[in-house]
Amino acid sequence: MAAALGRPSLDALPDSLLLEILSQLPLRERLRGARVCRRWRRLVQDKVLWRHVDLTPYEVLPPPPPMILWHLLRHHLRNNVRTLKVRGTLCSSRKQEFLSPALLQALGKQCPGLQRLCLVCADLRRLPYDFMPSSLMTLELSRCEIPGMWFRRATGPDSTSAPPQLKHLFVYEVPSFSDWHLLDVSSQTRLQTLTLCGTYRVTDAGLQRAAPHLEALEHLTLRQCILTDFATHFIGHYMKRLRTLEFSDAPSLTDAGLACLAPLKYLETLCLASCAKVSCDAIVTVGQALPQLRNLNLSGISFDDQAIRKIQANLPNCCFSAP
Repeated sequence: MAAALGRPSLDALPDSLLLEILSQLPLRERLRGARVCRRWRRLVQDKVLWRHVDLTPYEVLPPPPPMILWHLLRHHLRNNVRTLKVRGTLCSSRKQEFLSPALLQALGKQCPGLQRLCLVCADLRRLPYDFMPSSLMTLELSRCEIPGMWFRRATGPDSTSAPPQLKHLFVYEVPSFSDWHLLDVSSQTRLQTLTLCGTYRVTDAGLQRAAPHLEALEHLTLRQCILTDFATHFIGHYMKRLRTLEFSDAPSLTDAGLACLAPLKYLETLCLASCAKVSCDAIVTVGQALPQLRNLNLSGISFDDQAIRKIQANLPNCCFSAP
């Protein structure tokens, strides 16, 4: 009937458009699409669909969750996957886990192109860092449980020959992430991006010890961390390649600490959201000392209209975000 009326059917769509449609489907429906016909089976196996896989939306998947990932690994991921997002404990009552040490090792051997791994609500006490795929460049941890000295390389017979050389580390709401974790990971890799959000166990002293190993950093985010002016001294002294810096929700930051950022001559973006103790004059002074500064975020700071006009007048090259 559709053909008789001149209406295009789904089969008339080109492969590129069908792949785009399949990429928007939930994982379960995408896999079921392989049963429709031979063409769809071929499309479901296309590597484009499996470059970026997000399994975090799924609370419970039949068959048992580990079998889902083993199935994907054998039939779809292998040389295709670049980004994998996985939720650790899928069901709090059943304590089902997606990842295991054996599965991590299999990912490392069979997915040489895997570059970004995002773990949500995962118990890392079960997943040694040495078992992480050596191809990883980006690791993202969100609401995970992390043991002490997790980033230190083991020397046992089961350890991998080459631990990942991370360039980008993102840590969100992992309260157990501490000064020692930061020191271990920074001393083993050449991080370019470091994001710490809600990691209150990272202190000024920890940043002081790690700073000499963070000279390659280009992007640093410190949000809701218990850090003071002392921390900005080491940021300004060691991290001179920084292009973006977010030092937000830091109630202890004052004008003295802000002045320590003046040596960051490559800094393009500075976020001081909710840093209530910094003054208008200090912001103008440090902004004028940063020749590349183009973006300034001061949201959450209660400046009056006169102070805002003064900042805008003295930093005319900046895009300015105010309350």
